[in-house]
Amino acid sequence: GAAEPALAKVVVKKGVYGAIALQRDTGQFGYAANAATSRAAKTEALNQCADPRCEIVAAFSNACGGLARNPARGPKKYFPATGATRQEAEAKALRRCAAGECEILTWACTR
Repeated sequence: GAAEPALAKVVVKKGVYGAIALQRDTGQFGYAANAATSRAAKTEALNQCADPRCEIVAAFSNACGGLARNPARGPKKYFPATGATRQEAEAKALRRCAAGECEILTWACTR
């Protein structure tokens, strides 16, 4: 019917997904970008992290994710964030980390 072409025009950009996984005790991490589904992105990030205790700390679609850490605040202090750009995601993660010895551990963006 007539509804089908109208729906096709609404879907301008196919969603692409990304995720960051972290094992808080060891600091191991993994990430994925440009996956076809949210589940695929999370699975890839967990596979890269390669530890059964890894967990997803950031998931995003058509955006970026960043992960900051502050070694001065203890070995398990990690601060994930998402944003429209790499710079925004990193800035938010660093802001959550609250300055000091903060550093970006990893980031990922979908295209």
